Amino acid sequence: MLDLRAIAPHVSGGSKRQILGVIADVAARSYGLEAAVVLDALLERESAGSTGLGHGVAVPHARIPGLSGMKAVFVKLDTPTAFEAVDDQPVDLLLALLAPETGGSEHLRALASVSRRLRQPELRQQLRQARTADAIHALLVREARSTAA
Repeated sequence: MLDLRAIAPHVSGGSKRQILGVIADVAARSYGLEAAVVLDALLERESAGSTGLGHGVAVPHARIPGLSGMKAVFVKLDTPTAFEAVDDQPVDLLLALLAPETGGSEHLRALASVSRRLRQPELRQQLRQARTADAIHALLVREARSTAA
């Protein structure tokens, strides 16, 4: 679900919209999607309520027309940014989930799984210390395998 090319380990902060724009650009490059379509879908979802989970984490998500399966984008911000999170703390770790329009409960299961994993203080600390896309990918893949077991 998370391609190594879809990890951006050093992103400048900015506004919530700018960060979602970065996610859309990474998704476009990594998965051959239209950045504008991804950004519009993410903004529409955010307008329903912030996807900031707290503890510096957000899980933006949206259904994307034409997508054939679940995809993810991970962004680590150099400077935490206001994201209207439930705890009012700025966000620096974002794992965006992109789901097919027709996808049923797979989207909800993935969202629940990612949210549960990113609530773990140790994983958040390790992700913040990771400097490369490879290191971040290894942490997320290892964590996914350990929670599936």
